[in-house]
Amino acid sequence: MAAAQDDTAAAPDDEELSRLAELHGVATSYSPSPDRTVAVPASAVVAALAALGVDAGTPDAVRAALAERERELRERLLPPTVVRWAGRAGRSPGDPDALPASDALAASDAHGAPRVLAALAASDTHAPPHALAPPDAFAALPPGTRLRVETEAGEERDGIEGLPAGVHRVTATAPDGRTGHTHLVVAPDRLPAPATRSYGLLVQLYSLLSRRSWGMGDLGDLAELAGWAARTAGAGFVQVNPLHAAVPGAPTDPSPYRPSSRRFPDPVHLRIEDIPEFAYVTDQGRVRALLERAERLRADVLDKGALIDRNAVWQLKREALELVVQVPLGPGRQAAYDAFRAAEGQALEDHATWYALAETYGPDWYAWPEPLRDPRSAGTARARAELADRVDFHARLAWLTDGQLRAAQRAAREAGMAVGIVHDLAVGVHPGGADAWAQQDHFAAGMSVGAPPDAFNARGQDWGLPPWRPDRLAASGHAPYRRLLRALFRYTGALRIDHVMGLFRLWWVPQGSPPTEGTYVRYDADAMLALLALEASRAGAVVIGEDLGTVEPGVRETLQRHGVLGTSVLWFERDWEGDGRPLPPERWRADCLATATTHDLPPTAARLTGEHVDLRDRLGLLTRSAAVERAEAGADTAEWLALLASLGLLDGPAAGPLGSDEEAEIQAVHRYLLRTPARLIGVWLPDGIGDRRPQNLPGTWDQYPNWRLPIADAEGRPVTLEELTASPRLRALLGVLREGAGS
Repeated sequence: MAAAQDDTAAAPDDEELSRLAELHGVATSYSPSPDRTVAVPASAVVAALAALGVDAGTPDAVRAALAERERELRERLLPPTVVRWAGRAGRSPGDPDALPASDALAASDAHGAPRVLAALAASDTHAPPHALAPPDAFAALPPGTRLRVETEAGEERDGIEGLPAGVHRVTATAPDGRTGHTHLVVAPDRLPAPATRSYGLLVQLYSLLSRRSWGMGDLGDLAELAGWAARTAGAGFVQVNPLHAAVPGAPTDPSPYRPSSRRFPDPVHLRIEDIPEFAYVTDQGRVRALLERAERLRADVLDKGALIDRNAVWQLKREALELVVQVPLGPGRQAAYDAFRAAEGQALEDHATWYALAETYGPDWYAWPEPLRDPRSAGTARARAELADRVDFHARLAWLTDGQLRAAQRAAREAGMAVGIVHDLAVGVHPGGADAWAQQDHFAAGMSVGAPPDAFNARGQDWGLPPWRPDRLAASGHAPYRRLLRALFRYTGALRIDHVMGLFRLWWVPQGSPPTEGTYVRYDADAMLALLALEASRAGAVVIGEDLGTVEPGVRETLQRHGVLGTSVLWFERDWEGDGRPLPPERWRADCLATATTHDLPPTAARLTGEHVDLRDRLGLLTRSAAVERAEAGADTAEWLALLASLGLLDGPAAGPLGSDEEAEIQAVHRYLLRTPARLIGVWLPDGIGDRRPQNLPGTWDQYPNWRLPIADAEGRPVTLEELTASPRLRALLGVLREGAGS
């Protein structure tokens, strides 16, 4: 009995562990639906706390960590981040006006939940912390506390009233001598909204080959598509996949959602001939040979049915770029490049250094010699100096790509697009890539982002992406996030944020554990949204959040309140709280991008004909019989077609089998989208010519050529940009959109 009593005394105290987890924003349970709560394994909680630098491995460690955390919260003057929301909408870039001094302040803890709501931070209640009003951090300071501010512009001043928009450093000195520091984010309450209702095209850039691109779509093709769509079809935007820098080497992961870096773009998208120095390469024999190889790569895809080979394209372009950088820059171009390197600073040096080191040691920095795994080590500094030419090469590529991205946006706006190019921000980065190496102090070691089990995936998901540490983000004033946004907004008319719910919380999966044994960790949603509003307003850019699937209560409402548009896909829009039937168009939300499909879903033609079920059946992906799946899919489609007919958008869906007049049905689908109040309407470009093949088939790896297919017609024949723009079928569909959108 004595031994048993000792074991009991040494057992972890669930209440103490729960309290410690709450104070660090780590969930001990979550609610996949309003009527169900799921407890998180204690091992996941302990692992998440460890990744945040908190030892909770034993009962004594839990008690010590809890006492330390409570003491820290009790004694500190200010939390790491405070948000001041202004009661104004987003302004034009460069507006110097100060925000009103009377706006509410929001204080946040290092772990990302509002300070006064720490006890709720991990409980996943139906009134989540970010949906409640946070306290005024400065009003809670002791009387007589002196505030000294270093503004974002570097000016020193006393007091926080009348501060301009920006991120300011505030130091508080209490009468008893205690000091505290915080980052004060002053931001407009709402992000910029689209100036007018418009429609646009959605396309995976690599799939958009022209007769000029080198085996995959490039930024020259993007500018051409935008110019054509705006001038001839009245389109207001073109949305593309993430163009982040990829992990080099073969075989390269083709997914654009698992990049090496989100901060810098991928030079594989460069249009080589549009680089001014390319015209002055002296070795014309090599240039001709490169162009001939480019023609063969292009012909393999367009004429011979080959898949897009990103590795081959990059090898070819890299050879061309090695020649380009040997051409001296003119004085103006040199000055522009020097200014770019100075502005990007250490982040660009780290990025270029990682790529230079990867050429020698491979693309996984965990396998590099020990000294090189630390970007601030003396060994890395020596290697950077020794590889100065290669560092300069990769820095030059980042500059060249940035320039062509800006040129594409400029071309879109000059052609009359209201928004321009919509870029996509992936949810994370590859663990072995450049960002994870350069920012490793901000990433949670031993953790991966994923999703808990749900109705669509009983085993949960592990995306293999290391998460940012919310405590380190807060302590730095969210510096990596701010710089990321600022870089992206340089060349975007609108930004789509993949899995926008990640601004509030992410599902952390401990390394070596299944996704079912993870837990949610909260982020400072107020700070993340305030910085998003700040940078978007400075750029005059719209933000679209991908909020599909299960979303925590209060999140969509918070995003809408601050002007972040949502994403609504036709096939998912049903009256889920009522009879489950297709949602009438007038009941759709207005603040969204409305589409018929996405890159992860079947093209509309495949859904109308049921070919998406046939594809999954051939690949052995069905969990039920093909007959049951086909019947269910057919009934779903029939319901939608019946609604379209009842609205006068389609003549007689019962006149023939499903998909018997797919072109008319696809047009009717988009007429329906125009009936909704959605601010933006997206047209999946392959839908314009009847492409059946999804660009990505979730749940597959080598069974299906994800991210490697060119746009094709209904027979599977690859179609060039030139053929697309001449297609009567595409022109007819865009004519429907132009007329309905009032362009």
